[in-house]
Amino acid sequence: MRDPITALERAIRSLPEPTRVAMLDGIRSHPIVCGAYTDGRGGICPMLAAHRHGGRVTMLAFARSWDAFTRTKRPRRATTREVRTLEHLLMASLGEERSEFATAIAEYQATRRTFPDFRVRRLTEPRRSGPRAVAGAAARTAS
Repeated sequence: MRDPITALERAIRSLPEPTRVAMLDGIRSHPIVCGAYTDGRGGICPMLAAHRHGGRVTMLAFARSWDAFTRTKRPRRATTREVRTLEHLLMASLGEERSEFATAIAEYQATRRTFPDFRVRRLTEPRRSGPRAVAGAAARTAS
């Protein structure tokens, strides 16, 4: 099992870039909670903060890793240290040119062989064998 900070870092890297930018804006402008979606007093989770700032993605792996990192099972406000760590991880992920996952996808797509686009020709009449096919062929040639 990975340590909680590594799991959180991986979950952040798996988010699309616009969602990470939205989350960064959201955690800077809203009170952040852990252990719940909201705390009923204005605090919201980082994914809801991202959602409210245009990052319309649901990522359960991020929510689980955030709660594991903050070591909470009940809703509470995130500490300054926890929010600052999340902010630094988001900034580091945005500062990279490409994530490991994006690099792996690009390498896979580069090695994939491409095949020419074959169009399937449809026969006007299905081919048949047997007595009916012979009778049908004879009728066509007689006309």
